[in-house]
Amino acid sequence: MRLALPTFLKTTTFKLALIYSAMFAAFSAALLVYLYYSTVYYIRAESERRLDLEFEQLGNAYFTGGMERLSQSVLERMTRTGSTYFYYLEDSSGRKIAGHFGRMPTTPPTADVQTVYFEFRQQEPDGTEILRPAAGRIVRLRDNGGALLVAFDTEQQTAIVGRIQRAIFIAAPIGLVLSLLGGILISRGAARRADELARTAEAVMGGELGRRAPVRGSGDEFDRLASRLNAMLDQIEKLVDSTRHTGNAIAHDLRSPLSRLRNRLEIALSEPMSRESAEATLEETVEEVDRVLGTFNAILRLARLEAGAEGERVRMDVSELGEELAELFDPACEEAGLSFKSQISRNLTILADRDLVGQALSNLLDNAVKYTPEGGAITFSITRGPNGTADMTVVDSGPGVPEDARERVVQRFQRMDSARTHPGSGLGLALVDSVADMHGGALILSDAGGPPDMPGLKATLRLPRV
Repeated sequence: MRLALPTFLKTTTFKLALIYSAMFAAFSAALLVYLYYSTVYYIRAESERRLDLEFEQLGNAYFTGGMERLSQSVLERMTRTGSTYFYYLEDSSGRKIAGHFGRMPTTPPTADVQTVYFEFRQQEPDGTEILRPAAGRIVRLRDNGGALLVAFDTEQQTAIVGRIQRAIFIAAPIGLVLSLLGGILISRGAARRADELARTAEAVMGGELGRRAPVRGSGDEFDRLASRLNAMLDQIEKLVDSTRHTGNAIAHDLRSPLSRLRNRLEIALSEPMSRESAEATLEETVEEVDRVLGTFNAILRLARLEAGAEGERVRMDVSELGEELAELFDPACEEAGLSFKSQISRNLTILADRDLVGQALSNLLDNAVKYTPEGGAITFSITRGPNGTADMTVVDSGPGVPEDARERVVQRFQRMDSARTHPGSGLGLALVDSVADMHGGALILSDAGGPPDMPGLKATLRLPRV
């Protein structure tokens, strides 16, 4: 799809290109005009300087030797080889004393000094006569009323100025046209890039979530914008997929407890029950409802985390939080028949939300207690990690998580088949992963190094230190 011309003319890129082209054309015109006037000024200034020098030398001759010495000096200059000057000297009566011309080629001056421009006839080697332009200065000799003309041929200067004028008249429109064409071409390229981004947005709005803006690799602002747009689209697609998966998972995981609730209530309504039986049914129902509410609360908290609406970060020593959790889970492990060890380094300061980090570590410890068989061991450590991080690690001796399933288990409602026998919603590791992302950290899962049938799981929450 090519950009239509009327639409292109309305684009901001075209308007900017037009403005820049006009500015360039104006600058070029100003430069040419400056070049013209500076050249003309230089030529005239140089001519005036040469005339000043000639009149200075002739004046010295006149003041030292009078009219006789002046006429002699004029005759000497007339016969000088390579001279480009023309001379004419007359007395007070207008009679020629010396000079290149038969008579004064221009009107005698009314003032003491007068700049004159005139034409004179010059005979060519073939006998033809041509008119030549000249410029010079006439000085009235005050002592005797005579006049002295010193002039030079301006044909070459006129030719130079004419060439400059023609160059300006030719270059100015060419420069204007080229600047406009260049501006149009540049703006059309920019407009095409912008149109590509617009078409990508329209396609995504139409449901093509996999559509991405082209990145040409030039590194310009359009490539940077396209890269950021694609990153945003990746995130949107991920969120949409997650939403779809979450909806399906909620329907799947909550169908069973809700069905059980319905069955218990139907039985309670259809059959006479003793007080003890009714109380037991109600207790089971309340427990089932609590589990369902816990699932929904976990979903809501994950949503708030991903939206950035939850959490207030403060500087905290994570070792203090670790010691509190160690004291809390030590008796829980003892009750479950598990050995528990903790290794907590001091003075590990992070910028984080204390409640969220505590919830994440509690989820890791709770999972370890839940999936480690009786007689197993759990190790909880907080140490200095690589590149200035704080590593909070929980190691158990349970069945572990296969490498090909580690990316899946941190997603919502994803549970291993072996975990189906244990109560849970499949949101614990998802919350830990969200907390890690929120703090600019990472959740790292790996084998704990146990035997093949019970490799154990090593789960590390790695957060940056401050």
